[in-house]
Amino acid sequence: MGVQKYFSEAGKLQITNAIRVAETNTSGEIRVHIEKHCKEDVLDRAAYLFEKLEMHKTELRNGVLFYLAVEDKKFAILGDGGINQKVADDFWESTKEVVIAKLKEGKYAEALADGIIMAGEQLKTHFPYQDDDVNELSDEISFGK
Repeated sequence: MGVQKYFSEAGKLQITNAIRVAETNTSGEIRVHIEKHCKEDVLDRAAYLFEKLEMHKTELRNGVLFYLAVEDKKFAILGDGGINQKVADDFWESTKEVVIAKLKEGKYAEALADGIIMAGEQLKTHFPYQDDDVNELSDEISFGK
């Protein structure tokens, strides 16, 4: 069963629903990637997956990746250049702290959903939804090994 054992069907739905809600009011794109282990620097791994998931190909460069290695207890949020130019310098760090606090309680789905909603609020502020917006990236969670 792998890493998915940490997430009930309701938990996975909570995460994908948070993505959909967050993206409702923005042209920004949010993805979640979860795996068991991260044997390298967490930001290097997140950057690799960001590219592998083609998140750098959004029109406004406003993709955000939430990355979690459950068993190694590593977590990162990585925003593309477009959003990083707009948000406050401490935004990702403060969002990460909120998520990590809940991760430490074992509330994986709730932690990710809360962080996603926070990111969605920033995306809505800086990249409001336009009538011609299309969902450029999947809302589904990607799972590694």
